[in-house]
Amino acid sequence: MTSIWYFLRRFAWPYKTNMILSIVFNFLTALMTLFSFAFIIPILKMLFGMESRHYDYMALGDGKLQDVLINDFNWYVQSIIESRGPSVALAVLSLILIVMTGLKVGTAYLGEFFVIPMRNGVVRDIRNQMYRKILELPIGFFSQEKKGDIMARISGDVTEVENSVMASIQSIFAYPVMIIACLGMMLFISWRLTLFVLILLPLMGWVMGTVGKKLKAKSLLVQTIWGNILATVEETIGGLRVVKAFNGEKQMDNRFERQTNAFYRNSNQMHRRQVLAHPMSEFLGTIAVAMVLWFGGSLILSGDSHIDAPEFIYYMVIFYSIINPAKDLAKVSYTIQKGSASLMRIDKILGAVNPIQDPESPAQLREHPAGGKAAIEFRDVTFGYTSDHDVLKDINLKVGEGQRVALVGQSGSGKSTMVDLIPRFWDVDKGAVLINGTDVRDLKAKDLRSLMGNVNQEAILFNDTFFNNIAFGAEGATMEEVERAARIANAHDFIMETPEGYNTLVGDRGCLLSGGQRQRISIARSILKNPPILILDEATSALDTESERLVQEALERLMENRTTVVVAHRLSTIVNADIICVIDNGQIVEQGTHDELLALNGHYARLVSLQNVDAPVEA
Repeated sequence: MTSIWYFLRRFAWPYKTNMILSIVFNFLTALMTLFSFAFIIPILKMLFGMESRHYDYMALGDGKLQDVLINDFNWYVQSIIESRGPSVALAVLSLILIVMTGLKVGTAYLGEFFVIPMRNGVVRDIRNQMYRKILELPIGFFSQEKKGDIMARISGDVTEVENSVMASIQSIFAYPVMIIACLGMMLFISWRLTLFVLILLPLMGWVMGTVGKKLKAKSLLVQTIWGNILATVEETIGGLRVVKAFNGEKQMDNRFERQTNAFYRNSNQMHRRQVLAHPMSEFLGTIAVAMVLWFGGSLILSGDSHIDAPEFIYYMVIFYSIINPAKDLAKVSYTIQKGSASLMRIDKILGAVNPIQDPESPAQLREHPAGGKAAIEFRDVTFGYTSDHDVLKDINLKVGEGQRVALVGQSGSGKSTMVDLIPRFWDVDKGAVLINGTDVRDLKAKDLRSLMGNVNQEAILFNDTFFNNIAFGAEGATMEEVERAARIANAHDFIMETPEGYNTLVGDRGCLLSGGQRQRISIARSILKNPPILILDEATSALDTESERLVQEALERLMENRTTVVVAHRLSTIVNADIICVIDNGQIVEQGTHDELLALNGHYARLVSLQNVDAPVEA
């Protein structure tokens, strides 16, 4: 149960007032239960004519409080019998029993009433914390995790916590209170019987715990398989065009069926173990009741007992009141073991450490002497995604403010990795990346990234309106500003041809738009941001000729008076760059203008000849 107490401390503490109120009302419920059962003793004694003692009224102080209360209660019952008759006394006691039961169910309701906001609030808070953590974690974390499994954790695992751990919260608060209160009353009635009970109950708990230990491991396996299933669905939908083009339906179907069959088998084993909790607890509870009946009955029959038969029946009623909560707690233990597996998977995200940390005393970015534009420098940079392989090696590059630098080279040479180091999506292993002479690691990540606009090969759009996609990240943007950005990006005309103009939804990931249209919306977003640094990662490589022309026009407008780093596949788009760097195997092997590199007749000249690139047009 260590994990559940850790869970409560971590997530339920903001709802401590609800917790305290629930515990208070559950304690009142336990007292009402004991008092309502207490009326059984005089009722039984009257019915069976077992009460021969005459009681006299005792005032407070005439004896122990406990003795005074019991004596005066019996005196009152005796008085009613003598004055009104046994039937009236029985009716009065029955009425008191009804009132006490009404109070008991009322306090029981309030005990659950105050748990509900905590139960639902904790689930809401976990989802919010997980989503916030997903936003905070670096890109590298998600390159090692399946997106489908992440979705399974924020959906299925949180739901499992809601259905298991949070559904058991009321039981955790109510049943221990009831058990402690009942044990206290049982000790008061007969310490011998209670000592016998205290030996039995832990034995029952040990048996139940032994059977339930494997449930957590099995549940963890089931949740992992479920994450793989969601990952397969996500991959299938995202790659459906490839699946169909290569007639891969049967292959994907077989893969999915293997996963669902594994889920089916392990789910059967997990749920069979879970449903074993009720019959096992029922059987063990019956054994415990039978043994207490035997032991207590033996004491009464032998005459070696300080309780009589009605008190023993009352004792058994209280004991049975412990058996049910104990059985339910055993089932709760099973349920929590199942939910603990989901908590572990959730905590893998919540407990993940972000290596990209802001400095304790962040530096203020020094402006370039020429004004607000930015200069970029790679100084002896070495970087690898893993410790045993360097993707970039000893990179040195200076980009002056307002300059355009192009990175070219074969796929996998390290071009995209270089540009990912500028906004600090990753931290360098050696050396430094500097903006206006300041190491990017000395700046707050938010401040650093506010200087940059990104246009990638795959334009990332959200299932929202044109307006909100262009204004993304620019709080308070007006329609005039958004429309101006769209016009510069050659996007205004096709936006206005849609049914609701800027209020038209673009579909999931912009699926209702062509590639060129998505790219122009992405460019408009960067234009609106108006950053001093622009990063273009193969922004036109996936477009047709007409779309490329419109996008290239928009990019030319966007790049005006900005420091720009371009990752280029089509060399025709970067022949006018101030600096062209040829990257090969993680190193800059050539650097210069288009003409200078052609004159070297090396790597760049070979790439140009392969693409038949024309000479740059003189301005």
